[in-house]
Amino acid sequence: MLDLHGFGNALAVGAWVTIKLMLASLGLGLILGLLGAGAKLSRFKTLRVVVDAITTMGRGLPELLTVLFIYFGAIVIVNNLAARLGYEGYIDIRPFGAGVVALGFSFGCYATDVFRASVLAVPKGQIEAAHAFGMHRILTFRRILLPQVWRFALPGLGNLFLVLQKDTALVSVIGLNELMKNTSAAVGYTKKPFTFYLVAAFIYLAIAIVTTLAIQMLERRASRGVRRA
Repeated sequence: MLDLHGFGNALAVGAWVTIKLMLASLGLGLILGLLGAGAKLSRFKTLRVVVDAITTMGRGLPELLTVLFIYFGAIVIVNNLAARLGYEGYIDIRPFGAGVVALGFSFGCYATDVFRASVLAVPKGQIEAAHAFGMHRILTFRRILLPQVWRFALPGLGNLFLVLQKDTALVSVIGLNELMKNTSAAVGYTKKPFTFYLVAAFIYLAIAIVTTLAIQMLERRASRGVRRA
């Protein structure tokens, strides 16, 4: 029996925080990706240039630097704004919220081009046919465009989500008690790095396996009625 020296509960709590961080960052990243793709497909050149610059910056910066910049930078910005408004106290930002924003932003920068390419992969003739049948823009988006964009985007989004899972470990540097932070605390107390890092590795792999199975299920569901070559 593997002896975790009483740190089993701490690892379980850390794993749950990691899962919540993953899901929250995914939700934010999907929203940012859709908005970014819409902006890049816009007819307004200025909007396209601005969003392209933002996504290039987000993809170019290391995720660790993004986490640190958003956590410490946001604290400075929020407190400066509060001081200008007459607030004399100190406003702290929780590591979980900063981690969600940082990882969601990075995910969204990559997801923007995944969604953009998926929209462009839908034949324009189908959109024109929907308009010819009298469908308005919202109905065309919901019935014609979105199901196909979702099907085209799922493989790329699935890979990004698996990368996001690994990036959650970076949030430990700003003090969030996720899986890697709690594992490091256990190693520091027990001086058994191999045992605890091995357990952490199996937990990450278990999460990845469940994630992969969920992605495959979504891909099969999204591809119903589509002829396979």
